[in-house]
Amino acid sequence: MKAAQIVAPRRFKFVDVPTPDLSTAPPESVLVRVERAAICGSDMPSFAYDHPASAYPMPPGVSIHECIGVVAASSSPLFKEGDPVLALPSRSDGLSEYFMAAASRTIHLASFPHKDQILMLQPLGTVVWACRKLPNLLLKDVVVMGQGPMGLLMAHTLSNLGAKTVIAMDRLDYRLEVSQKMRATHTVNVDREDPVEAVRRITDGRMADLVVEIVGHQQQTLNTCLELVKRGGTVLAFGVPDDQIYGVDFSRIIRQNITLMGSIGPDVQDDFPMAMDMIVQGRINVAPMITHVLPFEAVQRGFEMFVNRTDGAIKVVLDYDGA
Repeated sequence: MKAAQIVAPRRFKFVDVPTPDLSTAPPESVLVRVERAAICGSDMPSFAYDHPASAYPMPPGVSIHECIGVVAASSSPLFKEGDPVLALPSRSDGLSEYFMAAASRTIHLASFPHKDQILMLQPLGTVVWACRKLPNLLLKDVVVMGQGPMGLLMAHTLSNLGAKTVIAMDRLDYRLEVSQKMRATHTVNVDREDPVEAVRRITDGRMADLVVEIVGHQQQTLNTCLELVKRGGTVLAFGVPDDQIYGVDFSRIIRQNITLMGSIGPDVQDDFPMAMDMIVQGRINVAPMITHVLPFEAVQRGFEMFVNRTDGAIKVVLDYDGA
């Protein structure tokens, strides 16, 4: 089978590798033939960061985990050959024509005409998981710091949950334009406007009941979020950290009685079906955030656009059927 392999910083090469063998996989496994995959911010470090020379070439197929396809073989009674599924690759090796997944991390797909949109249930499922932890949001003021794909999904979901004010923040105007289509009530470009003063103005001095940090990969925005939340409010840390230890304004958390919570990943068998229902039933429209659908063979271009934020890229989907 064909797989993309990172052979140097920011460089892919296509290689031919053996198709995974179900007979050597753990019990309750499925072999999935990929139809669509999407690039996630958590895939960025493998591609964009400088790693030791000994790390290259990386394992074929790394790094993609947002995948849908059809079951090619199964050792689980829950799935049979030909079933349309969303599955999480066991080694985040979805940049290949086939991958192995545990049945427990696989769900059946509902019938839906747009494969690129139904694929969005994977990132949306992680938002559902995070929102299940939150307090009641009816009539509340909320801020979403970062309007990449996850921030857009978060803004839409918080609006669905009844937030009175959904303030979307980012540095890129083209993202903020999409925020308005994803039900943000206000947008703030943090390069042109002080975020603290903006929230104070929009909320008439109340500040935010909830602030979601959904940028990740650096430390400053989490501390900014602590300045945006009101006394007794909540900050949700959703962005993926690169550093194990963060320099956080702990005094502010204590003195302002702020609740700080973290969230990553979903409960596959609960959150993914919920997210799928939201898309299929039209309760959330993910179409505005999908900016590019490229053939699998264009993976190099797709990752470069996503990492460099060029050509208005927000969510980049790879089409394996059209490769």
